[in-house]
Amino acid sequence: MTTTYFRRYCMQVDLRNGWTPRSLSPLPPGFELWPWKESLREAHARAKYESFREEMDANIFSCLGNEEGCRRLMRDISFRDGFLPEATWLLVHHSAERKTGVPCGTIQAIRTGPRVASIQNVGVSPAFRGRGLGSWLVNHSLQGMHRSQFEFGQLEVTASNLGAIRLYERLGFHRLKVVHKSTDVRSFPSPL
Repeated sequence: MTTTYFRRYCMQVDLRNGWTPRSLSPLPPGFELWPWKESLREAHARAKYESFREEMDANIFSCLGNEEGCRRLMRDISFRDGFLPEATWLLVHHSAERKTGVPCGTIQAIRTGPRVASIQNVGVSPAFRGRGLGSWLVNHSLQGMHRSQFEFGQLEVTASNLGAIRLYERLGFHRLKVVHKSTDVRSFPSPL
């Protein structure tokens, strides 16, 4: 086992001075965004696990690579002082084959300063990516922060996650600083 350092960007969006949510294409048919309710904690954990289990972030934050770790993380976030239910959303997909919706995306946020709220995790299950769903999640989270009168929204993203960085930049984020996270890594999933 070796210690590996991952470069991550802290990104920020200014929610002051006339900030408005980005215009997005309509949410694709069969998808719904559900606001936070405690009864949805398990569904958030399931969506988080499906979104991150095969991603590099599961190597940096080991809790993202297993179901119990995602359950524990959702409990920790939702019980944390400063948790922002108004900036926490669950993405659900309904299909003709299933009677109940399938959780396929999640976002959570917490207060990290008197004027700053931070997105903790945003994830969309691999089968549902490429449809603009991440934009919907981030946009709704930022709206909740704005309504709660936060002046800045922040998040961290692994520097090699170029798709996520482009998404955040399209939604108004800019790079604030570089941070390094260390972790003991045994192996990485194959890129193919």
